[in-house]
Amino acid sequence: MVKSDELFAGSIPELYDRFLVPLIFEPYAHDLAERLRKAGPRDILETAAGTGALTRMIASKLPAEMRIVATDLNQPMLDYAAARQPGDRRIAWRQANAAMLPFQDAMFDAVACQFGAMFFPDKGQACREARRVLRPGGHFIFNVWDHISKNEFADVVTLALAVLSPNDPPRFLARTPHGYHNTDQIQAELVAAGFATIAIDTVEFMSRALTAADPAIAYCQGTPLRNEIEARGAPGLDGATKVAAAALERRFGNGPVEGRIRAHVITAAQ
Repeated sequence: MVKSDELFAGSIPELYDRFLVPLIFEPYAHDLAERLRKAGPRDILETAAGTGALTRMIASKLPAEMRIVATDLNQPMLDYAAARQPGDRRIAWRQANAAMLPFQDAMFDAVACQFGAMFFPDKGQACREARRVLRPGGHFIFNVWDHISKNEFADVVTLALAVLSPNDPPRFLARTPHGYHNTDQIQAELVAAGFATIAIDTVEFMSRALTAADPAIAYCQGTPLRNEIEARGAPGLDGATKVAAAALERRFGNGPVEGRIRAHVITAAQ
């Protein structure tokens, strides 16, 4: 992972929440929140909370006595998330590195992470930290995207942008969000971290948008892919977004569009 893959700043948080969350994150936030509800935790730590899509879903589904500490490495994302969920005293927002959690041992009943593990430079250490802060019997519940070829909008955008820079194609989507899909590797890292029971489900949904322009904006402007596009100069961010939209329209049509999304959902217990 290159350094720019971690940079969620400027207008990225707002565009991410406006376009990408409803496009691909909401159904998986519902799925994770349901899994957490069935586990019945009182104290939940969320890592890589982003703009709070999962945080909001958990808050809507779990009882009033539940508490969430929602963390992220990127303060601009946390600021946006907190502004979206004002006045909920069950939620505390805190900047934190998932590989160096600023919490004592055995503080939480569950650790949840929605599509953040792929961004952790040391994934094994993040697993060890998740286990450390869990109470006996606690659960680490998270999800990661499957290979980019199994996620159609992201794949089409990546292939379209590669044509613009064939000698140095922007590979953010394939490299990082879709770069941690090997379930054998994930299981091995969890076992090494001390988790005794591990279940991995592959969950598929259809992603829908009113026009092909929406997923083009979501990926090109609402993720760190934007940083790679802007670093390459011409045709610039708007031009690259139009190229991506045209490729999506050719593949999925010029009206409402839908494409497959697929992820692995992991539940690990001590």
